[in-house]
Amino acid sequence: MDYLKYLLIPLLLSAFLTPFLKVVATRLEIYALENERTVHSGKIARIGGVAIYVSFVVCMAVFMKTDMTINGILIGGSIMFIGGLMDDMVNLSPKLKLLFEIAAAIVLMMVGKVSLDVIRLPLGITIDMGIISFLVTFVWIIGITNAVNLIDGLDGLAGGISTIILIVVACLSAIEGRMDIQTMSLILAGATMGFLIYNSHPASIFMGDCGALFLGFIISAISLLGFKSSTIMTLALPILLLAVPIVDTLGAILRRKLSGHKFSDADKKHVHHLLMQRFGQRNTVLILYVVTALFGFTAYIYLVNKTAGFVVLFIIALIVELFIEGSGMISKQFHPLLSVIRGVKKRFLIICHKFSKRSN
Repeated sequence: MDYLKYLLIPLLLSAFLTPFLKVVATRLEIYALENERTVHSGKIARIGGVAIYVSFVVCMAVFMKTDMTINGILIGGSIMFIGGLMDDMVNLSPKLKLLFEIAAAIVLMMVGKVSLDVIRLPLGITIDMGIISFLVTFVWIIGITNAVNLIDGLDGLAGGISTIILIVVACLSAIEGRMDIQTMSLILAGATMGFLIYNSHPASIFMGDCGALFLGFIISAISLLGFKSSTIMTLALPILLLAVPIVDTLGAILRRKLSGHKFSDADKKHVHHLLMQRFGQRNTVLILYVVTALFGFTAYIYLVNKTAGFVVLFIIALIVELFIEGSGMISKQFHPLLSVIRGVKKRFLIICHKFSKRSN
């Protein structure tokens, strides 16, 4: 029953701290900015991530034995948190924010000795990363950190998706006997759940960049630890678990590249924005929760039966691709799969028409 302790104590601590942060943010006037891209209205505090950070660090100190890896995660996470908090308070430039991300990633790799040395692909294929290990690890950390930050656009979205991911990772880690990864995942999940009590729609406080960047960084580190130590996990699993933020980020990169905009230029064509136009904010968040849980369930199925896992993954990937093309998430001209389907349908109708003529 230790897992309940790792989940509930940070949850209660985070839930206790968050109301105080609302008062502090109000007095210091640290509010979420309002612009054409945001969906909230009014003055809402945006330093709720402090509760997640403090709860995580305190519980890690109590429940985890420190080593170089843990130190690297905590120091790197603290750098990321400080950078995010400064951005919440004074709005840092994108370049300065990136410097904090780079520093945190380097600390994790150099101090924590966390790196992706070997990639295990399906069908037993193993690739030794060699000299590019540093680069691949660096890109993964920065990419996942920003991916979680990008989905922090609706009440409870980033926190809820992160919690689902962390609980799935905790379950998979238990299967592999990695209690250290399970404990870390549950502590962060609990800290995030405590904050979510106040961040669910309608939110009274946002996590801000201090919370979103910190969450993304720790999740990237945990995924690397689990992947590196695993004897059965392949590259598919961490990608599956993080599918929603990864798809959203890749879509944003392609969309802005094709339109000639910088990656830092914000827009309202993220997955959650597109879904919200049809389903509303609360239902959109629930839909993305379910999708994330499905990807997590697929990861579990893959561990149990790789063939079944591939079939489920193919079906989900097909649905996601059809949504991306149909919604114009990347571009209104980007619809390769739909074009093929329409072409096949047109060809089929022509054949049916000719056959009908011959019959008559």
